[in-house]
Amino acid sequence: MNKTIPLLLLTLYLSISFKYAHASTPSSDKYNEASENYIKLVLALGEHDKNYVDAYYGDKKFQIEIKENPLTLKQIVIQANDLLQRLNMLKPNSELIKLRHSYLQIQLSSLSVRASMINTSQKLTFDEQSRLLYNTEAPHFKLNEFDKTLEQLNRLLPGDESLSVRANRFKDQFIIPKDKLSAIFNIAIKECRDRTQKYVELLVNENFTLEYVKDKPWSGYNWYKGNAFSLIQVNEELPIYISRAIDLGCHEGYPGHHTYNALLEANLVKKLGWQEFTVYPLFSPQSLIAEGSANYGIELAFPGNDKIEFEKMMLFPIAGIDPNLADDYVIFSKLTEKLNYAGNEIARLYLNKEIEASKAVKLLQKYTLASEQKSKQRLKFWDAYGAYVINYNWGKDLVKNWVEAGKDKSQKGKWKRFAKLLSSPRLPSTL
Repeated sequence: MNKTIPLLLLTLYLSISFKYAHASTPSSDKYNEASENYIKLVLALGEHDKNYVDAYYGDKKFQIEIKENPLTLKQIVIQANDLLQRLNMLKPNSELIKLRHSYLQIQLSSLSVRASMINTSQKLTFDEQSRLLYNTEAPHFKLNEFDKTLEQLNRLLPGDESLSVRANRFKDQFIIPKDKLSAIFNIAIKECRDRTQKYVELLVNENFTLEYVKDKPWSGYNWYKGNAFSLIQVNEELPIYISRAIDLGCHEGYPGHHTYNALLEANLVKKLGWQEFTVYPLFSPQSLIAEGSANYGIELAFPGNDKIEFEKMMLFPIAGIDPNLADDYVIFSKLTEKLNYAGNEIARLYLNKEIEASKAVKLLQKYTLASEQKSKQRLKFWDAYGAYVINYNWGKDLVKNWVEAGKDKSQKGKWKRFAKLLSSPRLPSTL
């Protein structure tokens, strides 16, 4: 009998830890006090950085307080460092509280750095941003390490034009017609949800609204609103390829951002009363777990050839795509995935001011095979979000390694460990 996994250790892990989280001890009171101060600092920094607060569904009194008594960036840094010192004096009394303790410390440290960056207009290098904002550093590669993969793609797509032109012409065969977007995304998201629900007990009231937007530096976004509800937006400005339907359905929805935020709210906010999880600062270590788990969730929900088989059977006919192209599309997709970290290296060069924008666009076209239009969109993303890009690929690798290091190597075992990650206060250094 195929039983769903309870929402992260509902019977054991949380029940044992529950008494610690709610015990009326001076320690728990101080953590709750620290939690409130942390929320106010995140909201205060959001007044200076419009992208910083990705989601907030907590007590509105904190928003009102910050609006009526705004903090300067200098005050934010001072108060964050003071709160860190007070946290350092606390002694967590259980494994779960240790995770909470570490979470607040690392998130506050990141917040202090972000506020300092804005206050002083300090330009941190790509790797400094990675370490200080996201609690990790992505691996380094030389661009010529990707040449072998480019040679394989050259053989797959023979011709005299540049490989980027040939690659984009090949991909053009897999563009979803605009009038089919809604139908295809609805089917894809439903399948992502059905596959997730086999292993993770979703909340009864969970739901989302799907919107199509333009003029954004990203391809998709989840805006979590609280009470297990999300607004999911898909950027239709650039062509959307058939593989993105499942990718975005998993990444933004199930078992990605929507599921992640709903589980955190259910298990940590509502059950344990940890209000710090009602606010999500974008430029923080939490984003590496959020983005990494969302990307890993795609291959977890669609292992092996499941993804292409579903696309070929269910999505290709609606989009009017020839299913006979599927085999080459799989080979092409696996090869281009190997170029993923090339984007990080170009971002590193660009953000470190080692290359100009025009050079970055050319390198993106060569090493990631992006079109000129897509390459320029990538630069907009880097300008807005900096080293955030590491959270997608390096985050996925960290999450994948952590999940698959579990003793139970079965699909059910991976899902159980993945659900544990989604519902607990883990950050890069605690993986």
